[in-house]
Amino acid sequence: MKIFSTIVLAVAAVQQALAHYRFLGINGSGDYDYIRLYQNYYSNGPISNVTSTDIRCNLGAATTTGTLTVAAGSTATFSVYTSIGHPGPLLWYMAKAPSGTVNGWDGSGNVWFKIGQTGATFSGGAMSWPSSGLTSVSIKIPSSLPSGEYLLRVSHIQ
Repeated sequence: MKIFSTIVLAVAAVQQALAHYRFLGINGSGDYDYIRLYQNYYSNGPISNVTSTDIRCNLGAATTTGTLTVAAGSTATFSVYTSIGHPGPLLWYMAKAPSGTVNGWDGSGNVWFKIGQTGATFSGGAMSWPSSGLTSVSIKIPSSLPSGEYLLRVSHIQ
């Protein structure tokens, strides 16, 4: 199975506070080797309109980049610049390319499905967020996923 990783920081779109981190690489790759480069990649700026198509892959994201082969059932790990510095859930989505290739496809349509999330934990009357402070985040790709090219999206809501 080929997976194309994309980044959506919907997080900052739903809040006034800006995120102070970005997801840069996947499985040890260089920055943006398999992640679509977007217009504000250098600034950590938010998406301010959650109804915009930018919510899928970030502001003005390119529709082409490298593709990374990842086996179903294996783990995909994103590196985080600098670390996740705000509390909130971490969400993972995938979408299978309708034409067989992710290059040139913007992720449009009712095609996204959730493959995982990390929410709050509660202990002794206190709430904590396991994603806080992480410099990398990982998800197991469903082992039952059919072969093909997919967009993989990680979102952190703060």
